[in-house]
Amino acid sequence: MLAQHIHSEPKIPQLKQAIKLLIVEDEVLFARAVMKRLQKAGFECEHAETLQDGRAIAKQFLPDLVLLDMRLPDGNGMDLLPELVASGVTVIVMTAYGDISDAVNAIKLGADDYLKKPIDLEELLLIVQKNEKTAELKTSLDYSRQRNVLTAENISLIGESPVIQSLRLQIARIAQLGSMNDAVPPTVLIAGETGTGKDVAARLLHASCANKDKPFVHVDCASLPAELIESELFGHEKGAFTNAVSARPGLIEAAEDGTLFLDEIGELPLALQAKLLNVLERRKVRRLGSTKERDVPARIIAATNRDLHEMANAGTFRSDLYYRLNVMTIALAPLRERVDDVVVLAKHFINLTEKRYGLQKHTLSPTAIAALLQYTWPGNVRELRHQISRAVLLSSQPQISATDLALPATGPEQHEAKYQVQLTLEASEKHMLLNALEASHHNVSEAARQLGITRMTMRYRMDKHGITL
Repeated sequence: MLAQHIHSEPKIPQLKQAIKLLIVEDEVLFARAVMKRLQKAGFECEHAETLQDGRAIAKQFLPDLVLLDMRLPDGNGMDLLPELVASGVTVIVMTAYGDISDAVNAIKLGADDYLKKPIDLEELLLIVQKNEKTAELKTSLDYSRQRNVLTAENISLIGESPVIQSLRLQIARIAQLGSMNDAVPPTVLIAGETGTGKDVAARLLHASCANKDKPFVHVDCASLPAELIESELFGHEKGAFTNAVSARPGLIEAAEDGTLFLDEIGELPLALQAKLLNVLERRKVRRLGSTKERDVPARIIAATNRDLHEMANAGTFRSDLYYRLNVMTIALAPLRERVDDVVVLAKHFINLTEKRYGLQKHTLSPTAIAALLQYTWPGNVRELRHQISRAVLLSSQPQISATDLALPATGPEQHEAKYQVQLTLEASEKHMLLNALEASHHNVSEAARQLGITRMTMRYRMDKHGITL
């Protein structure tokens, strides 16, 4: 239903890259053995022998994990620990047998774990891998805190069906509320099946408001672990709990006078629903460990693919919170109820894929259009986008056929299972390159002509996927 129109490809942090690990250790042979074992396990490693080098390399290398020895030639690892903790790095301290007090003090200062020497390499790998999840989570949470300033030009609703036209008017009307006389913006609840575009609807609402240049903070309630979600939402003061070495504002505060988007609100633990209700009612938030309340001027948008009314009746969602959220509701219709927009969306996604991969122009054959209109799209717009992108990448002809779409004639349940194992876009691109090379008898120039790209682009994409002749 919704699509994000992007004029230029944004650079998005990739959280699944190799974890970067720095070992600060003056025993060179031991450090090399550790690096060799961890590199074999997929880590990207650097080594420093002194505190001074460790501090300098950390600034350049920006590690996710640090193995920090306590006894170093130019001082104690405890001197570097606060700087690493303050930067959000996961720290594992290494201490000699008999110096366990150092490890205890390090944990109090914010270290995540400790190891006693002599250290078994396999034990070390297990400890590092356990803390790898913490490092990934910190990266994810820091990324979610970044401001996401949007403009109305790069977010748009694709389609001309009556449902889409009505939705445009509804979002425009809601955007105006709270923009006059400094009124508090009403809470908005966006409901719809998975893949209907609830995230894009929230961003469009923000981009249509007078405060569109203010922060847009996206909180995925389903992905935040229970032990961190309260601190992440409400913030904390120094010393509020173990490892709270400094005060930190929560995501509610981070939204300032912009927009706070609570995605998958139905997954919020019951214990925190009362606190969120208090924030919505009083427009005040109090950090963990604080007695001071802070104003919450942000527009608050919640989204869910679940039936909150049914959950409230079952006791799995607070009924008072449900009624407080359900002030203004935007209901996103599934794609099967807006058949008029399917082809329009498909052409839009064809265009996006062509621009992203530098491909020739593609059109939809009559049989492809018929297949698109007959299918029920259980995955909604998200599924349509992936299917179209895959078809563009795999098609050897400028006209996409029904066969290229690979839509099953069976029911949506079977399609959903099949769709989960289909090729990713990256794998599809590699498959397309290999097919073109095979058809051209491994003539790179001819393969590039078949794909409608330059020889230089062809070489670049071959190198990207490790394709050699």
